[in-house]
Amino acid sequence: MTAIDNAHTGHDHGHEHHHHAPKTFNRAFAVGIALNFGFVLVEAFYGWRINSLALLADAGHNLSDVAGLLVAWGGMLAGGLLPNVRHSYGWKRASILAAFANALLLLVAMGSLMWEAVGRLGTETAPDGYTIMAVAGVGVVINTATALLFMRGSDDLNIRGAFLHMAADALVSVGVVVSGALALWFGWGWLDPVVSLAIAVVIVWGTWSLFHQSLHLLFDGVPQGVSLPEVQTYLQTLPGVTGVHDLHIWALGTSEVAMTAHLLMPDGSPGDVFLTELAAELREHFGIQHPTVQIETQAAECGCQQHFL
Repeated sequence: MTAIDNAHTGHDHGHEHHHHAPKTFNRAFAVGIALNFGFVLVEAFYGWRINSLALLADAGHNLSDVAGLLVAWGGMLAGGLLPNVRHSYGWKRASILAAFANALLLLVAMGSLMWEAVGRLGTETAPDGYTIMAVAGVGVVINTATALLFMRGSDDLNIRGAFLHMAADALVSVGVVVSGALALWFGWGWLDPVVSLAIAVVIVWGTWSLFHQSLHLLFDGVPQGVSLPEVQTYLQTLPGVTGVHDLHIWALGTSEVAMTAHLLMPDGSPGDVFLTELAAELREHFGIQHPTVQIETQAAECGCQQHFL
């Protein structure tokens, strides 16, 4: 039997893909957290001063965004820790946990916002529209700018979570600006909670995918964009391969995919060139950076029964 791990073949390629995030997003996280925490203090102060529940609710949501950014940053930093004898893959899964926590936090924040909005549906008196528009307008700028800092890494589930969190907050702030303007012009006190409810529903709809995907990866689900049947078909068509079993594909983190497979090759091991080219093909065509392939010359008892095809 012969085994190959992509940690030895094509090692530099896998790290090429992984090195984009840390140098870029450490600064993005630091700037985003500083800007948003400062804005939380400003928004909470003016919300208290003019007795605007809309601003206070938005300040609370912004505070959840700061927490979400901290969680995502922590996940990214933990994912970059080196492997050791107790954690042979390192802490890459921390980025999946961070994405899940971020989605859960955003869903809880939107649930709280919807609860508050329902409680204010009977409001008749509109607060100071000018102050609401001014403060929320600053929030639109800050949150949009922060979201743009993370747009480039939206292929990473953890960074995508941070992006969605900030984009959602920018949308909430836009809603607050609009409701403040209409309340100022028409005196509609009920408009603010209605707009808040509509925005919350849109954000929950958009966040559900992040929640579902991160939960799927936590249970070693096959990452989105990778088809296990297609990988199995590809392996079965390789020269000399008469069977494939113990095929598993899972996510090490939000941007790295691993695979193990046993290939039945009765004519014996085809050599290192075959294995090196196989690792390169799996990376290029399926996005699998860490394949481990075991070659068997005769059928062996398989401890894993698979019936997905």
